[in-house]
Amino acid sequence: MAEQSTQSIEIEAPPEDIMAVVADLPAYPEWAQAVRETEVLDRDPAGRPRRVRFTLDSGPVKDVYTLAYDWAEDGLSVSWELEKGQMQKSQEGRYRLRPLGEGRTEVTYSLAVELSLPMIGMLRRKAEKMIMDTALKELKRRVEDRA
Repeated sequence: MAEQSTQSIEIEAPPEDIMAVVADLPAYPEWAQAVRETEVLDRDPAGRPRRVRFTLDSGPVKDVYTLAYDWAEDGLSVSWELEKGQMQKSQEGRYRLRPLGEGRTEVTYSLAVELSLPMIGMLRRKAEKMIMDTALKELKRRVEDRA
């Protein structure tokens, strides 16, 4: 797997509120700009999405792919990996939540994506950072707007 990029943001909400938004994958098209459609294919015994198909459209990049999720029992992290994709050869990602007190949480997003088309490492990392920056800002807006 390629080297991961990592980025963090502080959100004015407790971890459980943030994880509730992260786990509500069917709602992603409402707030995640590039996500056009999600379909939960399988759930774990706790009812959380285990396998999810995404339809992504971010202008020049369009893809349909399936991610497999692994939810931490402590409710402070979730990781995923690509199960099947059209444009991607691999994807590994993780959200880690760290309570900061007073209803604030640091959210750290790690992501590594390898496309089917060859891409220079520097460009790949720049694209990952842009994806993470957008995703974290959209997550922050969604969580804080719901509070």
